[in-house]
Amino acid sequence: MSLKQEQKQELKQMRQRSRPLVASIILIVGTAAVLFGLALSISVGAAKISLSTVWTAVFYFNPDITQHQIIQELRMPRALAAALIGAAFAVSGSVMQGMTRNPLADPSLLGLNAGAGFALALCFAFFRGMSHLEIMIICFFGAALAAGIVYGIGSLAKGGLTPVRLTLAGAAISTLFMSLSEGIQIHFQIGQDIAFWYAGGIAGTKWSQIGIVAPWIIGGILAAIAISRSISLLSLGDDVAVSLGQRTKLTKTIGIIVTLILAGASVSVVGAVGFIGLIVPHVARYLVGVDYRWIIPCSAVLGALLLIVADIVARTINSPYETPVGALIAIIGVPFFLYLAIKQRGSL
Repeated sequence: MSLKQEQKQELKQMRQRSRPLVASIILIVGTAAVLFGLALSISVGAAKISLSTVWTAVFYFNPDITQHQIIQELRMPRALAAALIGAAFAVSGSVMQGMTRNPLADPSLLGLNAGAGFALALCFAFFRGMSHLEIMIICFFGAALAAGIVYGIGSLAKGGLTPVRLTLAGAAISTLFMSLSEGIQIHFQIGQDIAFWYAGGIAGTKWSQIGIVAPWIIGGILAAIAISRSISLLSLGDDVAVSLGQRTKLTKTIGIIVTLILAGASVSVVGAVGFIGLIVPHVARYLVGVDYRWIIPCSAVLGALLLIVADIVARTINSPYETPVGALIAIIGVPFFLYLAIKQRGSL
């Protein structure tokens, strides 16, 4: 069998290992679960609100009713932010894992969150009064800077870029940027201004923020779905993708831009919420197979559902106080990461 025939056989096997029926069920049932989760998220809080009141507040809003005002101004933007940002983190993780063939890839583990946090610290220290759009753009460039340094360091290592080396470079750069951010906080006394951002949380999200980030997140997810077939081929290796007519450099460039948009927009709103982009793509891949045409949309649905549920738990686990949602997800994410790292120890 020739090399090209072997590569086509790999592609055929990949398609055979995909489970479109399971993926369709996840998309349908998962979407319904997300809608129910949104309604439940809106009803949960310091003031108990029934689901029937949520329905009337959404479709028959009365500004004279206090509960309707709470729902419209506080809880709806928070719930929608959880769905959008959970989907964004999950899709960005899926794209990164597929492009790099790195099961440990995640925006938080590769320095994107820390880079965005460093940029945010600079904004609070030197450019107070910036609009949310300007902050989001600065966070985007901070995440891009961190990603560029991580990939550069990982590529310079002897033996090339391996999953574990990429993760170690990400950990080192994350530590560097976090240290710089903390130094800026101490010197300029802005720790309280961004403390909740570093803990990771969705509380206080406003409609104005949703209006800014929603088009970017939705556009990024649609772009990821559009290149999902090319990412499936990249996950088989660059040689296979090139032999099947893929323009790998173009696909990787688009994928990196999509990842930065999704991660940059998300961390500018909720802060350092990590591990969603690590956990969800693995769960989606386990359920639907290795075809990214199914992994990416299923990751979007499962990521949205995960962050909605985590936000509900964050508000109820220690009521009336609120637990940072990033801490709750880390309880799941850290053991999951250690498990994957142990599996990948042979790549060092």
